[in-house]
Amino acid sequence: MLGYLIYEGKNRTTNSRVLNADENKIEHTFTEEGKFKDIEITMVATFWTIPVGKDVVYAEGKHIITTQNGQETATIRGFGIGRVINQSISTSYRGSFFYKTSSQDKLAFLNNMVGIFEAEVDESGNGVVKVWEWT
Repeated sequence: MLGYLIYEGKNRTTNSRVLNADENKIEHTFTEEGKFKDIEITMVATFWTIPVGKDVVYAEGKHIITTQNGQETATIRGFGIGRVINQSISTSYRGSFFYKTSSQDKLAFLNNMVGIFEAEVDESGNGVVKVWEWT
């Protein structure tokens, strides 16, 4: 069942590179700031995309979450589908996140959590993301 909204963030793509030209597999790196409940975090992430249809890409990514004080971390594995909208002006992603942490404090609730996300990225590489807990 789709649970509560647990995260909102804003990101900026900082780099892209070709992983495999024959497959059009492209890697993207971004930085993000946001909040898990009331916990402010920063994140660094890398994901790759590969076309799977007209204006549709499959994406997989890995993220590292750090609390603002730098004392806690968590990781994410993400999987999703992106659809180009508005004639290549932006891409809309939907998918799932799998969280892991050894934190015993603020981020402990994320350990082994599954989240369902929606994200929008514009032509400039600016994005927004929301995540709901999947219970």
